[in-house]
Amino acid sequence: MTCLYLNYFVHGIGLIILAQNMKELGDLWKQPLATVSYVISGIGIGKLFAYLVLGVLADRFGRKKFIYFGIICYLIFFSGMLIAPTIQIAYLLAILAGVANSALDTGTYPTFIELGKNNGSANILIKAFMSAGEFVLPLLVAFLENRELWFGWSFILPTFVLLINLGLFIPVKFPLANTITQVSQQGSLQLKAMKKNWLAVCLALYGYTSMAIMILYTQWISLYAQAELNFSNWQSHFLLSIYSIGSIVGVLIVFALLRKNVSETTLLLILNLLALVSLTLVCWGQNFNLLAIASFAFGVTAAGGVMKTGLNLFLKLFPRIKGLLTGIFFTFGSLALFSVPILTGWLSKTSVALALRSNMIICVIGLGLVMVTWGLLRNTTTLKTVRQRISLIDRGIIILLKRRFRAVDQVGQIKEQEHQPILDRAREQVILQKIAVESSDQQLVPYLQDIYRQIMKNSRNYQAANQREKNLNFEEKKH
Repeated sequence: MTCLYLNYFVHGIGLIILAQNMKELGDLWKQPLATVSYVISGIGIGKLFAYLVLGVLADRFGRKKFIYFGIICYLIFFSGMLIAPTIQIAYLLAILAGVANSALDTGTYPTFIELGKNNGSANILIKAFMSAGEFVLPLLVAFLENRELWFGWSFILPTFVLLINLGLFIPVKFPLANTITQVSQQGSLQLKAMKKNWLAVCLALYGYTSMAIMILYTQWISLYAQAELNFSNWQSHFLLSIYSIGSIVGVLIVFALLRKNVSETTLLLILNLLALVSLTLVCWGQNFNLLAIASFAFGVTAAGGVMKTGLNLFLKLFPRIKGLLTGIFFTFGSLALFSVPILTGWLSKTSVALALRSNMIICVIGLGLVMVTWGLLRNTTTLKTVRQRISLIDRGIIILLKRRFRAVDQVGQIKEQEHQPILDRAREQVILQKIAVESSDQQLVPYLQDIYRQIMKNSRNYQAANQREKNLNFEEKKH
C-alpha cells in the first residue's frame, strides 16, 4: 500500500503549490495577489461538491476506481495549470484539484480502516507524506527563485511522481468496501443516539476548523514574514518548511501514541491547546529564531495528524458508512479551502498581518469543539478500552505473582531446613477462609477461591521443582 501514501506526497504539494507561486501565477495571468488567492478557493469548491457524492459512490462501487480517478484529475491539474490561458481556466483546474483530493480521500481513508490492522495509526501516516510534500515544495520554489529558473518545474515534479505511482498502483488489491473487522468493531463507539448526533456535529465542524488553520497558515506565513517582518526570501520560505518538518515530527509522535492506545480525545485536547499557544507566538513574535521554533511547534500540534485523529474518531461513530462519513468530514474541510482564501484575501487588503492573525479565532473555535467532544466522550467505554484496562490490571497481577513466587521459594527453603512437608492443608484452608471474609462481593468468593487453589497448587509444584533441582546440583557436586 506504499503507492497510496505516495499519492499524498503529491497531494501535500498540491495543497500549497498555488500559494507558493502566487506572484509568478499573478504575472502569468496579469492579475493581483488577491485575485490569485481567489483561484486557490477553487480547490475548496471542487472538494465541496465532490466529497459527499464520491463518498457514497465509493461505499457502493469500491475504493480503487476512485483513487484512479483522483490520480488522473491531479495529472490534469498540474500539467494544465502551466498552460492555462486565463484566470477562468485556472479556476476550473483548481476545482478539478479539489475533486482529485476528494476522490483520493474517499478511497484511501476507508481502505486503511477496512484493512483492520492499526487502522488509526495507518491513517495518521498519510499526513506524514503530505507533510513531506509540503516540506519539499517551498525549498524547491526558493531554489528556483534564487537561481532565476522557471517556476513551472515545481509543477512538473509532482506530475512525474504521479505517473510513476500510477504504474505501482495498478496491481494493488483492495479489501471489500465497508468491511467491519474485529479490530474496528472493538473500537467502535456504543453511544445513545442523541449523544452520537452531537458528536457528529462537533466532529464535522472540527473538519472545518482543523483544515482552516492549516490552509490559512500555509497561504500567508511566507508573505507575512516578508511584508510585515522584512525577512529575506529564504527566511520567509524557511518558516513554512520548518512548519512542514514539525508536522512530520508531529505525525510520528501521534502515530506512536495511537499505537500505545492513547485516547484520541486526549490527543485532540492537548494538541489543539498547544497549537493555539504556538500560533500566538508566531503572530506576535518579531525574532526570526523565535518564529522558527514557534512555526515548528505549530506544525507539530496543528498539522501533525490532529485532523486525521479527528476523522478516526468520527469513523468510529458509524462504521458501516465510512465513505460517506469521510465525505462529510472533508466536505467541511473543503468549505475551509473555499472560504479561507476568500476571507483572508479580503483581509489582506487591510494588511497581511490581519489575514494571518485571523487564524487565532479559528484555532479558539476548534479548541472549543474538541472540549465539547471530550466532555461527551469522557465516560464512554468500548470493548477495546475495557480490554486495555484489563491488560493494565494483568500487568500489575503479574508483578505481584512474581513477588509471591519469590516469597514461596523462601518458604520452601525454610520448610526443607526444618524438614516440614511442602503441603500444609491447614494453612491453605486459612487462606481460603480469609478470602471469603475479606471479599466485599460474596458472589465472587467461589471464583476467587478457585483461583487461589490453582495459585497454591502451582506454588507447591514450584517449591518441589526447586527442591529437586537443588538436590540434583548437590549430587553432581558430590560426585
